[in-house]
Amino acid sequence: MTLPPRASLPSLIPESAPSSAEQRVWLNGLFAGLLSLEDGITPLSLDQAAALLPGALDLAAPATSTGEDDDGAPWHDPAMALADRMKLAEGRPLRRRMMAAMGQQDCGQCGYNCQDYSDAIVLQKEERLNLCVPGGKETTRTLKALHQEIGKAPASAETPSKTPTPAAATVAPAGAPGCSRECPTAARFLSRTCLNKAGSEKETWHIEFDLAATGIDYAVGDAFGVFPTNDPVLADAVIAALAAPPDFPIGGRALRDVLIDGVSLGAAPDMLFQLFSYITGGDRRQKAKALAAGEDPDGDAATLDVLAAIKKFLGVRPDPEAFVEALDPLQPRLYSIACSPRVDRHRMALCVDAVRYPINGRTRLGVASTFLGERVRSGDTVNVFVQKAQHFGLPADPSVPIIMIGPGTGIAPFRAFLHERMASKAPGRNWLFFGHQRRDCDFFYEDELAGMKAAGTLTRLSLAWSRDGAEKFYVQDRMREVGRELWAWLADGAHVYVCGDAKRMARDVEAAWVEIVAAHGARTTDEAIAFVANLKKSGRYQQDVY
Repeated sequence: MTLPPRASLPSLIPESAPSSAEQRVWLNGLFAGLLSLEDGITPLSLDQAAALLPGALDLAAPATSTGEDDDGAPWHDPAMALADRMKLAEGRPLRRRMMAAMGQQDCGQCGYNCQDYSDAIVLQKEERLNLCVPGGKETTRTLKALHQEIGKAPASAETPSKTPTPAAATVAPAGAPGCSRECPTAARFLSRTCLNKAGSEKETWHIEFDLAATGIDYAVGDAFGVFPTNDPVLADAVIAALAAPPDFPIGGRALRDVLIDGVSLGAAPDMLFQLFSYITGGDRRQKAKALAAGEDPDGDAATLDVLAAIKKFLGVRPDPEAFVEALDPLQPRLYSIACSPRVDRHRMALCVDAVRYPINGRTRLGVASTFLGERVRSGDTVNVFVQKAQHFGLPADPSVPIIMIGPGTGIAPFRAFLHERMASKAPGRNWLFFGHQRRDCDFFYEDELAGMKAAGTLTRLSLAWSRDGAEKFYVQDRMREVGRELWAWLADGAHVYVCGDAKRMARDVEAAWVEIVAAHGARTTDEAIAFVANLKKSGRYQQDVY
């Protein structure tokens, strides 16, 4: 049946509905898309509307703001380039521009969310400008430039609506072990199990920790923070390049120990190049100054980790103490929790891709991923903490259906969700989209998922394999294939969850949702975009992205 033009659709929502005119138009289109209605249909009562689509009236209502200017942060998108975010923030108060400079993931690795970290800096409650792991050097460089403005703006413009606090402070007693990065606790490493089979191009590990002696409490949707150490081989290579003694004293510790567990040996910070510019001359001094200013004189700035930077300025011999002071601190890394405390509250599970990649003939290593996947041994203790989820968790009503989209290691929190729903006997339906390169060797937790499907916990399982066919095929492609069914689940009040890469996968999945809403919900593209935005504002579309 062909729908009439949007303007001629009947009014199904009564004028007495607790919604604005704009929201009634939104709902009229929603119900029309569901029912394929023609002109002349009698308007629905409020009870009929609520029965047809649970939560629809709530979905159309404005989202509750969590801060005085939350809706004024159009840059809060981890897929957006820094330059674009800063352009959107032009003319805003300093604290808002600082927020725009953050990685926009609200990941908590800095100990705050993005807004609270920026507020803490402006209020001079936080002096460290290099804590944003997702933002990296770009964020640190931008924050340093913005930091020069502190004290120059009117105080009223820079006063946040609430006092910024570390992200976990509202959910655990101050100083409780394992409640935050500032107060970690030691957990015993239990095991690692490779999730890939022979023939895979990836190396992914199921990691487990023993929490029995930690006192840590967690919930599904939370993240687990791990304090890794650098590869000792890399630390030794840095020492050799510096021609420094490994036992050179740095604050009462040996230089080698500090390089292993105290400082980052990843991307070379601007301060290191600034140090080099002080102790060299000629063209090399100018080159070091350019790199310190964020320029790229030789086209290799993006490839320079600490060791590569030393070798680029071979022969420069900084004092070891000054060298260490020029480096960034080694930051913890956060991983989505892949288990439920309802199954075993003393056991923590993670799903970790080991990162290795070649640059200029040398293999670079992901610090925490290879620490967990290779260097730490069973029985070793590791400093850890739980980062409480702020906007990522199961619906309060266990009967609400959920749609989970998590390719690769993005399956981690959804394994936890399914274990939680299974253990609690939640009646809500569960639909998982999972994808990777090859079914034969990259189907993580295949037996578990088959068991949960047989038991009825996993209602639907949709798979996508990008290397098994002539053309690459991803989870968003599978979503489009079953778009009508997805729309029906959404109409039944389903919550949507996405976990994985922020810049590509999450963006492509959201684009697929917009297409599905437009195609099956009788909407223009702009209206479909607004629909998905409303899902997010109402808490029905949540993301755990990195």
